[in-house]
Amino acid sequence: MTTATLPAQPQPSMLGKRILPGVTIGTLIVIAIMGFSFALHMLNIDAIGNANEYYTAAVESMLKSWSNFFFVAAEPGGSVTVDKPPLGLWIEAVFAYFLGVSGFSVSLPNILAGVFGIGLLYSMVKKYMGELAGIVAAFVMAVTPVFIATNRNNTMDGMLVFTLLLAAWAFIKATETGKLRWLLLGAFIVGLGFNIKMLQAFLPLPAFYALYFFGAKVGWLKKILNLGIATVLLVAVSLSWAIVVDLVPAENRPYIGSSDDNTVMGLIFGHNGVSRLGNQRDNGDTPPSGTQPNQPSNAFTPPQQNPAQQGQRQGPPPAALEACAGQTQGASCSFTTQNGNTIDGSCITPPNQTELACAPQGVVNQLPNQRPNGNAGGGTPFSQETGAPGMLRFFTSPLSKQMSWLLPFALISVLLALFGSRIQLPVESGVHKALILWGGWLLTCVVFFSMVSGIFHAYYAIMLAPALGAMVGVGFAQLWSWGKTFSLGGIGLVLTVLVTLGFQIFAATQYNEFSWWMVGTGLILGLGIVMMMFSRRIAYVAILSAALVIPMYWSVMTVTDGSNNNLPTAYEGQTGNGPQDGFLASPAQGQIGADGRGGDRSVNSEMLEYLQANTQGMKYLMAVPSSQQGAQYVIETGRPVLYMGGFSGGDAVVNADDLKQLVANGELRYILYGGDRSNNQEISNWLTSSCTVVNGFTATQNGAQGQPGGQQIKLYDCKYNAKQGD
Repeated sequence: MTTATLPAQPQPSMLGKRILPGVTIGTLIVIAIMGFSFALHMLNIDAIGNANEYYTAAVESMLKSWSNFFFVAAEPGGSVTVDKPPLGLWIEAVFAYFLGVSGFSVSLPNILAGVFGIGLLYSMVKKYMGELAGIVAAFVMAVTPVFIATNRNNTMDGMLVFTLLLAAWAFIKATETGKLRWLLLGAFIVGLGFNIKMLQAFLPLPAFYALYFFGAKVGWLKKILNLGIATVLLVAVSLSWAIVVDLVPAENRPYIGSSDDNTVMGLIFGHNGVSRLGNQRDNGDTPPSGTQPNQPSNAFTPPQQNPAQQGQRQGPPPAALEACAGQTQGASCSFTTQNGNTIDGSCITPPNQTELACAPQGVVNQLPNQRPNGNAGGGTPFSQETGAPGMLRFFTSPLSKQMSWLLPFALISVLLALFGSRIQLPVESGVHKALILWGGWLLTCVVFFSMVSGIFHAYYAIMLAPALGAMVGVGFAQLWSWGKTFSLGGIGLVLTVLVTLGFQIFAATQYNEFSWWMVGTGLILGLGIVMMMFSRRIAYVAILSAALVIPMYWSVMTVTDGSNNNLPTAYEGQTGNGPQDGFLASPAQGQIGADGRGGDRSVNSEMLEYLQANTQGMKYLMAVPSSQQGAQYVIETGRPVLYMGGFSGGDAVVNADDLKQLVANGELRYILYGGDRSNNQEISNWLTSSCTVVNGFTATQNGAQGQPGGQQIKLYDCKYNAKQGD
């Protein structure tokens, strides 16, 4: 074991110059980057509307009682919980308590987490690679489109990333000092992250452990023992809330949403565990941050799954098939319907089909049984949002727009860092410590998300943003260092940027977004090459800038495009086709509820007025099949709305007997029921026999998730009478 000390990573002296005690020019630049990021996050902030209405309604519910707050009740009646742990929503509830419940107030914690995370990333990358690397890392993360999109939402992933950056800081301290207390702090913080998004928080854990194990100057056996102690603490903190909740008798708490057995442990290892790895469950359920189920299918009707429907038209219309003849999965397409409407969308492989067909973006996201690239067998439920599993997943549509713009640069930087210094154990060189931490984080996430075929939303790609920025900064600093002594650094930088630009142009064309101004990035690269003869500093900055223009453009378009996404996503280019309504109703009656690709679902003002007038003194405004039909009413009124099937209709929150008892007790009178999410025959029979349909509030719900279209959703009046008690 050698103890030789290698020289610190070189950096431009100008950036490290102190202008105030503890403040360098580099520090001021990063503060400016943070200010720019905050402004970008706040630009067009009204477009986020109610953000993810499911979570916003949950925050409204949590502010009604301490019980709702602790259990993270999804609606004020406390019937069912959100299918996530509490910490992130607790923080959002605190902000909403002081600012009022709105899409902005519940998203603000994520925005602030993102902005402060930029400074935190800078300080950690700077420690091992110098000011220059830290600045580049901070800027790259600040202009990563999915980073902006996800932080401008209340899905809690922004807070999770910030928490994991804090954990990385603690593991760095543990590595540099060898002290157990810092290691325990890191494990404790990761445990807090688990209580924000469960197992997702463990993705960078291998990199954290590897940094300490290979970098700390402590005996190998002691390091193994310390990591074991830290792991015990990690598990204890991670499962603390889950154990407490599961110890509470089921009758004394809400139903655990999206679990198979009404326990948090079942939720952890089921819906939020194995269901993320593969399509383990097929009960029509999708996660709360998922695509809304009630999208239109008038232009593209999935094949009927009900044998009774066999006489009806099967699959997509011929024009939709012709539009994708010779195309590839995810390619942009358009066709004209029989009524003369032009449909713009993407090529997909529909359920039970082998040919590609053109379908509107709002429809294709909800087809769970797609067979990517026409492969037979089980499909990938979220392939239209994240693509088919495989090594090219991050480099092709639809996932490439999220954070992949600089991924080629980052992956090349992994190789550059590997040869950046002599390998030794324990690791002493800053470049190799950075490689273990940030390269390990990046590669773990890339491999994991490239392979999973279960529940995987595009905004999960924010998990890669810190490591992406860090590795671009590391690679650039390494090339800068090499360029001081020989020309290999400059040549390497040009080639790396050239590869990255080539990919960026290719990616932009996948979304019909290529513009001739993008060729200007090549001109900037050429200018940088010319400047190598005059000023290496200006040349390197110009060359790197060429690779940052398109990601910056995509981030700006992400916030200015005006899309209000329940599912946060980067700018969709010219392939997006705007909001679409999911429930169709007569104009006179308005909409019972509508789901768009982006916009908030509508509240039927006439029905709401009717319900408010006839439910005074009752606990529930109404009961609905799932949160999809009720969350907007919780936000609008603050009143309990019984989610009979939890988030998306798959949970057994109540049965027919429970509904009878609620009606008999005077707690419930009106039930909104029907559509493909209302699949409980016992409840349906009871409604038909014991309740009456309220005229004027019937709507047609189009098919979703491969279910038959044209189903009606009706409002039933279940005022108690002797017949109901039979």
